[in-house]
Amino acid sequence: MSRIVLPLSLLVLSLAACSGPTPDEQQQAVAQSEQRAEAAATTAPDAAAPVDANACDATQAQWIVGKTPTEADTTQAKTDAGATTVRLLKPDQAVTMEFNAARLNVELDEKGVAASVRCG
Repeated sequence: MSRIVLPLSLLVLSLAACSGPTPDEQQQAVAQSEQRAEAAATTAPDAAAPVDANACDATQAQWIVGKTPTEADTTQAKTDAGATTVRLLKPDQAVTMEFNAARLNVELDEKGVAASVRCG
């Protein structure tokens, strides 16, 4: 009978060692987590949204729409928009879909005339 008692007592001790934190510790952790979440959710009223210094402004290059752009035109449009790169997009041309806030896209029609300008 002593053989059964010894393994049973070891089982009880090992289960006791695996128990989780006390309820007070759990409540304290939940409270801290809620405080951090609340602090992260509230923003300072004076804080403005960060402006991407590399972002382009396509409205400044709208003058190219309706023109058949030359290299000088695309360079000027890039400068006017504040973009770091420019690409001409022909109809049905395969293009990458990643967004690049500093890139100016000039979409051309079938005749090579600029139909629209956008950033990305």
